[in-house]
Order: sequence, then C-alpha cells, then structure tokens
Amino acid sequence: MGEVGRIVVFVMTFISCNALLDLSSVHQVTGTWMGATTVPCTYVPSEDFTQQTLSWSVEGDSSTSTIFQRDDSGDHILLSKFRGRVSVPKHNPGDASLLIQNLEMPDSGHYTCQIIWRSRDNSLITREVTTTVKVVKVAATKPIIRAAEPGLTLPAGASTSLSCEAGGSPPISYRWFRSGPAGTAELLSSGAELAWPSLRPSDSGTYFCEAQNRAGAGAVQRSDAVHLTVTALPTTTAAVRRSVGTTGGHHSTTSQAGSSDMEHRVTDPVPTTRVSRMDTAPVGPFTGTGSPPLALSPLLYGLPAALGGAALGALLAAALGCWRRRRRKDEPLYEVAFRRTADVALLHPEVEAPVKCLQEETCSGTEKTTMKDRKSPEYENLVTAMESQYESEGIL
Repeated sequence: MGEVGRIVVFVMTFISCNALLDLSSVHQVTGTWMGATTVPCTYVPSEDFTQQTLSWSVEGDSSTSTIFQRDDSGDHILLSKFRGRVSVPKHNPGDASLLIQNLEMPDSGHYTCQIIWRSRDNSLITREVTTTVKVVKVAATKPIIRAAEPGLTLPAGASTSLSCEAGGSPPISYRWFRSGPAGTAELLSSGAELAWPSLRPSDSGTYFCEAQNRAGAGAVQRSDAVHLTVTALPTTTAAVRRSVGTTGGHHSTTSQAGSSDMEHRVTDPVPTTRVSRMDTAPVGPFTGTGSPPLALSPLLYGLPAALGGAALGALLAAALGCWRRRRRKDEPLYEVAFRRTADVALLHPEVEAPVKCLQEETCSGTEKTTMKDRKSPEYENLVTAMESQYESEGIL
C-alpha cells in the first residue's frame, strides 16, 4: 500500500501543477489599423514554481522572430520594428499579455507566448500558447457632437465650443457645417472642435459635423444636427446732463440713452463759465422696492465752478497789472521844466518854449527842445544861458 500511495500522490501533484500552469488565451484577435490591441496570455501563479523566462514571438510569411523577452536581466525588445510599440505587465503575477500600439498592416500574424518555470526540485516546465492577430482598417463610425456647456442656449459674449467624436481607424478627418435655407450647408472649419471665443446673436443656428477616414472606401459619416441659441444681452441706459453758461445767447440740446443736455445762457457782461455734470451708472428699472436711485443736484457742481472761475479772473487781472507796472519801470519818463520863459522870449522871439512831458503815450523820453541855429555871439550866449536854466529829472 505504501508504494501505491506514493504513486497516487505523485500523479495528483503532476495533474494539479499542469492545471495551475496552463496558459489561457484566445484563438484570434482583431486590431484596428493605427490603433492598439492586447494579445492575452495568463496563468494561475503557484508558490512552488518560479517564472524563469517569458518570450513573445511572431510567425510571418516564412519565418519566426522573437519580439520580446524577459529574464533575470530585465526586459528586451529584440525586433526593431516593434521598439517603442510593445510592452508586457511587470508587476502583475500571472499576466503575460502583450500590448501592441500603433498597429501596422504588416503586424498581422501568429503570436506565440512561451513561459518557462523552475520548480523547487530545479526541474523546468515549459508552456506556450499561440494567438492569431489580424489588423484591419475600420471605417469611421457616425460621429457624436459633445458640447462644452451643459446646454446649447447661451448669452452673447460667452465662450463655448462643440467637439465631434467618431470611432474607426485613424486618422479621422472632421468638418463642421452650418445648415442654411433650402437644405444648403455652409462649410465653417476643418477639425474636431468648433469654438466661439465670444458668442454673438448672429451665431444662433443649426450645426452638424462629418467624419471620414481612408477605410471603408472613404465613406463620409454625418452626425445629428444640433441647434445653438445665443440670447442678446439686457440693455442698460446711462443719462448724462451738462449745463454750460456763456455770454453768447441761449441754446439747449436734449437726447436720450447716453446723450447730453447742454444749455448756453447770458449771465453778466463779464464772460464766465459755469459747468455742472451729473453721471448716473447703468441701472435696471426701478421695481418699487427699497429706495429709488438718487440724482445729484447740478448746484453741487455749479457753485465750486463759479468760485473757481472768479478766482481765476482775479489772478489774471493781478498778473496783467504787474506786467504793466513792470513795463513802465523798464521805460523811464523825463520831465523838462523851463524857468523864466518870459526872459527867453524877450531875448529872441524865435526860441521855442519847452514842453513838459506828463504821459508816456504823448511824449517820448528822447524829445528835445530845438532852436534855429545862430552863428552870432548873441545866439551862443543865449543858448548857454538857456542850458543853465534847464534841468532834467527821471520819473520812475
């Protein structure tokens, strides 16, 4: 019995080990051209067996090449055309599936997953499974429009976008259209997204997109149409009132919605200017609740403006007076006094009487008393006597 029992235990252990280390996969996998696909290869791990090597190979038209290998030294991609496109899970025991990205048409073939385990008694167990990979081109599917906002009714000035999404083999090209009258359509842009940085009421309309790729004889797929509604912004009013008084008659102008009221009136003989302005911020209609909006009185602005005008006039008058006094100082005036005019007249009747200069406007500072030239001694004595009787004084 002892010998028979040992045989039974060995057989059961062998059967259970085979069940644990069996590789699971599928017969065929279909991948989309330029897409990605996963070739499955899984097993149930056991503490009695340690994975030694893992490799993936592909059988083409006439040869078999190793794509990927994992051992104690790490992961290695041995086929150059698969570098950067294949990977195997590293920290998931029991999963040795092969992920292939950016599928090309020549990637079609038979892929074999092979794993070698080492048991506790240093025996090696090898398992492998083969899966057929077929790369195909899939035509674009019917696109779906997705909106950036929850709704398609937005106010003017808002920003939004619509995106078009379709399945199938890449690359997929998209085009956006706007429906027109009598079944016409206006081409707007080429791209997966249609964006509006700032909506206007004229952007309201019906839109749809088309998707197309090179598979399926280039069939064009059209999405369902969506209607975008752009509401106008609420209008606001602003009132500005101006009152200007001048010495040029009377004139008034009145307008609504942001215009100005101007009035020109004669106030006094001296030109003065009175300016008052009342600005009101844009507000909505008064609903009757709370206090109504207050309007500022023009008198609050008119009084300071009038005082400022009067002060400015006084400064100008003072500046003008200073300028005139300074000019009189710069141009000296002279006063000529003549003494004993009767004696001089008796000596010679042709001597002209001197003139007394009193004002700058009527006499020049350089005016002199003239006499006829006499060469006789009496004439020279008379001139000497007259010069001694004149004196000049500067008037400041």
